[in-house]
Amino acid sequence: MNDHHDALDKLIKYFKNFFPLNEKERNELSTRFIERKVKRRALILQQGEVCRHFTFIVKGCLKMYAVDKSGKEHNLQFGAENDWITDLSSFYSEKPSSVYIETMEPSVMLQIKHPDLLHLYTNYHKFDRNFRIIIEQKYIELQNRVLQNISSTANERYLSFLEHYPNLSNRLPNTQVASYLGITPEFLSKIRKDLTQNH
Repeated sequence: MNDHHDALDKLIKYFKNFFPLNEKERNELSTRFIERKVKRRALILQQGEVCRHFTFIVKGCLKMYAVDKSGKEHNLQFGAENDWITDLSSFYSEKPSSVYIETMEPSVMLQIKHPDLLHLYTNYHKFDRNFRIIIEQKYIELQNRVLQNISSTANERYLSFLEHYPNLSNRLPNTQVASYLGITPEFLSKIRKDLTQNH
């Protein structure tokens, strides 16, 4: 039971960055969010399934990726401690997802289902406002990523990755970062080497 409280404390602390929560709101979080502990390489969403959960990462690292017709994986997003990961499109439309979400490390997460999140939106303006900010940030992140893929060099994309995921560059294998950047692991090694020499 204590573990669940530790996880919830992290979520409550996260929300405190936006606004303080009263006891009723804290209780709502504890009844609406379900804790999950998952091993490395576990799929929490598969392509073709409807995304049922909005996931807060308490501990660990997850990736969202798509698979092309040749079976190659393309990483779209990473998520680590104090971040959210979900297929927003599938979650809100309740249509089958076109992506996978997988754990890269043993992870602890708190998940809320769509009806429970709608309950929070309807009854507590704080949560409605807060999740709007979370979703806006994810949208901006995605838009920036699309623009980068069109107009930035691999070098610039890597520097942007470091800025966006400062704690993940040492935690993720080269292959995973390269897939996110749309380059080969060999080319990523060269970029890293060049950056080290230039500093």
